[in-house]
Formats: sequence, C-alpha cells, structure tokens
Amino acid sequence: MIKKILLVVAIAFSSIAMVAQTTVTGTVKDAKSGETLPGANIKISRKAVGTNTDFDGVFVLKTADAPPFTIEVSMIGYKTEKIEITKNNQKVEISLTENETSLDEIVVSASRTPERIMESPVTIERMDTRAIKNTSSPSFYDGLENLKGVDINTNSLTFKSVNTRGFATFSNTRFMQLVDGMDNSSPALNFALGNLLGMSELDIKTVELLPGASSALYGANAFNGIMFMTSKNPFDDQGISLSVKSGITSQEAAGDNQFYDVNLRMAYAFSDKFAAKATLSYLKGTEWFATDYRNTANGVYTSGTRSEVPLDTDDKNYDGLNIYGDEVSTNVGGAVGSVSRTGYKEEDLMPYEAKSVKFGGSLNYRPLGNDRIEIIWNSKFGIGSTIYQGTNRYNIKDFFMEQHKLEVKGKNFFVRGYLTSEDAGNSYDSRFAAINVNRQWKSDLDWFTEYAGAYFMTGSHAEARKFADTGRLIPGTPEFIAAFDKVTADPDLSTGAKFQDNTKIYHADANLNLQDYIDWAEFQVGGSYRVYSLNSNGSIFTDYDGPIDYNEFGVYTQMQKKFLEDDRLKLTASVRYDKAQNFDGNFSPRVSFAYAGGENKNQNFRASFQTGFRNPTTQDQYIGLNAGKAYLVGAAPDNLDRYQTQPDILSPFGQSVLGATTATVYGRAAYENAFSASSVQNGAPTKTNVALVKPEKVTAYEVGYRGLVEAGEQRITIDLSVYYNSYEDFISGKNVITPYYGNTDLSDTAPIGPGGSPIPLALAALSMGDYTVFQTYTNSAADISSYGATIGLNTKVFNGFSLGLNYTYAKFDFDQASDPDFEAGFNTPEHKVKIQFGKTDLFENFGFNINARWQDKYRWESTFLDADIAARTVLDAQINYRIPNLKSVIKLGGANLTGREYLSAPGVGAIGSQYYLSWTINN
Repeated sequence: MIKKILLVVAIAFSSIAMVAQTTVTGTVKDAKSGETLPGANIKISRKAVGTNTDFDGVFVLKTADAPPFTIEVSMIGYKTEKIEITKNNQKVEISLTENETSLDEIVVSASRTPERIMESPVTIERMDTRAIKNTSSPSFYDGLENLKGVDINTNSLTFKSVNTRGFATFSNTRFMQLVDGMDNSSPALNFALGNLLGMSELDIKTVELLPGASSALYGANAFNGIMFMTSKNPFDDQGISLSVKSGITSQEAAGDNQFYDVNLRMAYAFSDKFAAKATLSYLKGTEWFATDYRNTANGVYTSGTRSEVPLDTDDKNYDGLNIYGDEVSTNVGGAVGSVSRTGYKEEDLMPYEAKSVKFGGSLNYRPLGNDRIEIIWNSKFGIGSTIYQGTNRYNIKDFFMEQHKLEVKGKNFFVRGYLTSEDAGNSYDSRFAAINVNRQWKSDLDWFTEYAGAYFMTGSHAEARKFADTGRLIPGTPEFIAAFDKVTADPDLSTGAKFQDNTKIYHADANLNLQDYIDWAEFQVGGSYRVYSLNSNGSIFTDYDGPIDYNEFGVYTQMQKKFLEDDRLKLTASVRYDKAQNFDGNFSPRVSFAYAGGENKNQNFRASFQTGFRNPTTQDQYIGLNAGKAYLVGAAPDNLDRYQTQPDILSPFGQSVLGATTATVYGRAAYENAFSASSVQNGAPTKTNVALVKPEKVTAYEVGYRGLVEAGEQRITIDLSVYYNSYEDFISGKNVITPYYGNTDLSDTAPIGPGGSPIPLALAALSMGDYTVFQTYTNSAADISSYGATIGLNTKVFNGFSLGLNYTYAKFDFDQASDPDFEAGFNTPEHKVKIQFGKTDLFENFGFNINARWQDKYRWESTFLDADIAARTVLDAQINYRIPNLKSVIKLGGANLTGREYLSAPGVGAIGSQYYLSWTINN
C-alpha cells in the first residue's frame, strides 16, 4: 500500500515537473545608461503568465508553455520589447529604450483605437501610473488640475468637479466621466460626484481626457469634454498593494484637522482563464468650513455681517451667504418695510464630516486562455458624505451609489451593459433645514406679526427682532437637535429638508472594429441605449405616482484612412445619430486630419471639425422642487401640469379674488402666464412665453501641433491647440414671475386703482406680493461662442530635471442685451499658467516634484450667487523616498503651501492648506 502511495506521489511530482517544463531567465537594463531596471514586467504574449524583475533587474520565468513562444517586456516610460523564446533554459538580455517624450505614449479614447498621442487627431491629455505616483497633489484626482486646459472646481474636500473649455459649474452636466467604460454620473443629478464612485488610486492604469466636444463617438453628454479612467487588469497586474496616507487640513475657520486615506488592492490570476481583483478605499476628514456671512439680500455681495451692521438700519432684511433661514422675508408694510427671519449659520447645520468608502471588484474570464476574448463582471460600491452646492447647499450624507457591469470584449469588439443605482441616504438641504427648524418653533405669520407689533411699540428694529426671537431654538440644545432631526428626516420641503432619491440608469453599448473584414480603411460601428428611471417619491421630480421612465439611444460609425508615403496623412471621419424620447434626433459629424512630418514622424499637425449636442438633463425635464428663492419646474411636456404649488396668500385683496387663503399655481403657468424677472425688476412687467427646452448644440473647430524640437542636445516637446466653439440653443435656466391671479397679457382687470379705476389683475398681484418666482428650463436665442488656446512645453534641464510649462487662454462672447434673463455661467479664468519641476532620481532612491498654478480673476455665475473670484497662486510639492527591499515608497507633501486661502466659487468653504505623509507598498 505504501509503495502504491509513493508511486502516485512520484507520478504527481513528475507530472508537475513535466508541466512546468520551460524556464526563461534574463536581465533587463536601460538601453541608454546600462543600469538594471527593477520592477519591469515580463509576460507571455496574450497570456496572464508572467513575472517581474527583482531589485537587480533579474527575472526567472517558469511556464507550462513549450517553446517557441514570445515574451513581452514592458515598463512605464519605456517602449515594450518582444523576444522570441525558442528553447528551454534560454537566457536573455533585454535593453528597454525610454520613450523619447510623453507624446510616444499610447492612447485609445481619441479614436476608439490605439494610437500614439503624437498622432491623435484631437487634443488629449493623459495621466498614467508613473504620473500618479509622482503627483504632488494629495490625490490623483486633485492632480488632474496640473494638466493643461483642465480646471478643478473644489466644492468641498471630497467633491471636486473636473471641467474643460469653460461653462464650469459644480453640477457639471456638460462633462462626462467614464470609469472602465461606465458613466459614473449620479442618475438623478446627471453629473459625477467627484471620485465618490471612481476607483482606488492603486488600481488606476491610465486617465485620458479629451477637452471639447466628443459627441460623435460618445454621445450626448460628452458635450464639453470627457474623461476616461481605466483600471488595471488582474491578469496583467497581480499581487497585493497597500497605501496609507494621513495628514492635516488647515483652515482659519476650521483650524487643523486630521484626515486618513487608506487604499488596498488585491489581484490574482488563478490560471490562464480566470482572474479576480478587489479594491477597498477609505477616506475620512473634515470639510472646509463655509463662513462667508456677507449680506446678499439684493442678490449681490454687500459689506458687513449681522454682527457688524446695526440691526435697526439696513440689516433688518439681512440674507447672509452662508446663513440659512433668513431667506424667508416679507414686506410687513408701513414703516417696517421688508424684514427677514433670523437664520442659522451653516456650521450649525452641517457636521462637516468628509467620508468616503469605496469597494470594487471584478471577475475576469478568458475562455481561450488568452486575451482574444475576455468576459468581465465588474461591481463598484461607494458610500460617502460630502457637500454639494447647487441652487442651495446640500449636506450629502451617507449617499450610496453602486454600479454593476457585464462586458464581453475581444480584439476588435466589446459589448457591455451596466446598471447605476443611487440612494441619497440621509442627505438634506441646509437652507430648508434652517427654514423649517424656524417654522417648527414659530410660524412665519406669528413671527412677522410679533416683529411688526414690537416695532410699532419701540420704533427699533433691534428690539423688534429680539422680541420676535424670544424662545428661539439655540444650536446644540436638545430642543434644537430634536427639531433638526425631525426636519432632516422629512422629504416634504414645506415642512422638512430631506433629499430623497433612488433613481437608476440602465445602459448598454457596443462597438465593432471591422479591420479584419475591410482592409482599405479602418471602419468602426457602434451604438448605445439608455433608460432613466426617476424615483424621488415626489421630493425632487414630479414622480408622485411612481417612477418616471424615459429612454434615449444612439448609433455611430467611424472611418479612418491613412495616405501618402509611410502613412503620414490620417483622415478620420465619424458621424453619430442620437434620439431621446422627448426630443427630435440629432446628427453629430466629426472630420479630422493629422499629418506626421519629420524623419521620425515627430512633427504632427492636426485640424478637426466636429459638432456636439447635449440632451436636457433629468432635472431640466422633470424637476419639481421648491428651492426657496424660486420654484424649479422642468420643461418636459408631461411635467407642466403634474407640478403644482399651493402658496399662502397674505393680501386680503388676493384672498377676496380667489376666495381662499391659498393659491394653486401649476407649472404650466411658469411657461405660459408669467412676467420676465428682468422686466419686473425694471418696473415695466412684460409677459414672456418660455419655450420648452430642447437639446443644445455646439460646432467646434480646432487646429493643433504636437512635436519634438531639438536644439543641440536639448529636446523640447510642444503641444499646441487653438479652438473656436459656436453654440446654438444653449440650455439655460430663466427666472420668471407668475402671479397668483390675473393674466400676464393684462387682459383682465379689477377696480382697485386710484379713484377705483381699473387695474390689470396680474399687476395688482405683483403690487400685493401675491406671486411666485419660478425657474424655468429653456434655450437661449442669443449668439454664444467661446474660443481659446493651450500650449504645453516639456523638457529636461540640468542633467535630468523635468521642467514643464503650460498656458491656457479661454474667452467667450455673448450679447447680454439679446437675452437679458440669461446667464451663460462661463465661470472660467481667462488666463492660467501651470509649472512643473522635479526629478524622480535626484539621488539614489530619492525624488521630488513641485507644481505651481496661477489663474487670474474671473466672474462666477450660478443660481446660488454671482460674484467675482479673485486671482490666485497655488503651490504644491512632494518629496519621496523609495525603499527597494520593502517594495515601498514614502512620500511627504503638501497642497497650497503658501497658506493663502482661496475660493472656487462664492458660498463654498475657503480652501486652506493640506499636508500629508503616505506609505505605499508594492505598487
């Protein structure tokens, strides 16, 4: 029996020995310096079998494959080499050649096919794992701001909005963000919440960013730019990686607060056919406190805070920017005039907790044992707390998003479908939290009545306010906490503040490259289909009776043809057709030319013409929301009669006209029976008919140059682009004033004028204060255009120090007189300059990097507030030390090292300094 067991064991071991029959050894060196390269990747072509070089640049590869086969040797920043293995125990010496410039790197997004950045037909920016490791910013997402032509608007510590080529807002619906092919925008909000449902920094392979219109290949929302984040494949990047980062945020208002950021990645290929990975990220810190208390009662900043301006003068109608509840204002009449209720500071309404937890995983299956076909199941989950500023300031608390994708991809095709779902958690509107905490304590009618009575007795606004505020709920007391908790758990904005949403998106898309079937040019065809399912239970959308579903689809084709000797001239032409349920279809053509000059094709000239379009968002179509300053009502035809408000009527005349103390105003009245807001402000109310919203369009022209200039031993890469965009039917919000009674064409009258003379009822409603402000969604008829240029220069100086300089110019034209109620919201500085200086190997295992950014003053326009944003200079820097025997990198760095605080927009927290220390293992 023992002999039989020994025989079985011997056979098993001999079988293993027979399976692992081929061994390849070798050394990998830098072709120029001759130094060995640790960490180089060695893998069998088209398979997951591979290894890495050790600290001496040596590798040993064992495989069950019998020769001949090919191995690929690669490393970030170097050109991949392929070596034919013809026998067992073969020893190889490999020299890798460093990419001459960053323009030699391969990108996919510009044409949906691999090509050098140098040869891309449109402008493209790129960040790979090497750039991410070297960034001086606290995170890779922050580091995107160092790319030329890219703006980052900081809403809060954990919510940053990426933008290109103008028209920036925190709710940036004109810019698309894809993570492994999935649009990770919030289904209800229609924009990405920063990197909440993005990916771990340890799992990023590349980030590619296309500024400008990209609708021809990527559809409606790729209107002003698109960013692609691609993760590492578990077949190609295996092992366990860990990153631990901690430090402090420092702000005058908030003080010094510690933050933590931990990332873990695990990936393993169980065989040539099956691999899996999992990532986990955890971040916790303190948000930037928003403490701007300047008065905005007239819609613009005025000097002073409540503590600085005497209450019995011009402060009685105070509306502090970061104070909420004081928006409730009324004209008490007589000598009292307009008075606002006493509000609460934002810091009394928000915990300012920044938190993000992200988990991602994928199961990858290659049925043929190589990368010819791969089936991927990918899931991502994110839950976090942050601050979002839209029309109001929202505490996004315990906000949850998930995505699940099934994809089949091969050499020349992919087919995928995914679901995006969200749950707003315990999120709430800070403005309505304050308003309704006040109302929990005392009704508006009682408060204003007490104020007026006290003023008539004392003649002092200060005493009147003190009397009306007697017994007011004080932040931190049990009574305030109980009222606050009740209000923030209630989704009815007439009594509560909860932001409630469970909206979903179902999406499918596919692409096929026909290069194996058509050889005279490269053709691609593809399409996408999406279904929105709006589900806010009537708290955001008009989905009172159940979810609102609508769909959109698109199809496209692209042809790419190369001409002239050595394929120096490349023509790319594409067209896409998209159709949304509520709108007519749109065609988006694109034509581009790229010419590669020079002996080594290192002088590239490009020109492109393309069009883009953007469908109105879910909110543009179906919102029905009281935002405090205005009622927001979407412009979908089936939305107008579904939304209604029932405001109180304060004037006795209005009550007598309607025979009730409340009015019923439908959303349709905002579009068909309203005065333009500007005409009322100018004292000449004029009826306006607001057209229903439709898709907006852009026609974009661009020329550019990418090249390598050599002056002796000095090599300078240049990337230059100039663009011009012309917009048509620009989607905009338009404020109108709708009377509770009367026709705005002034066709009906009542005898209440001097001497009992007739006066139009609608004008009477205005004079009595019986009206509602609506924000409608429509298109501007104005001619709007934007134009600009970017130039980037990169070189090596002082024997290996990297030096980069880029400049961005952005401008737009708009005739305000042609559409007085329209705000373009360009929100972009005219001039920006960015500088990078560093060296990855200043001396053995030690490197550093410095980034400086300057931008000039610009105007910010939004529904929250319009204001000028001051010019700023920001300095970030990091030093790093590698510990080879621990496969570790220690990094010490800081952002905004000058300590001079700045604002991204009016109303957000002032951005202070951030200092960090990180330890990254095996990445």
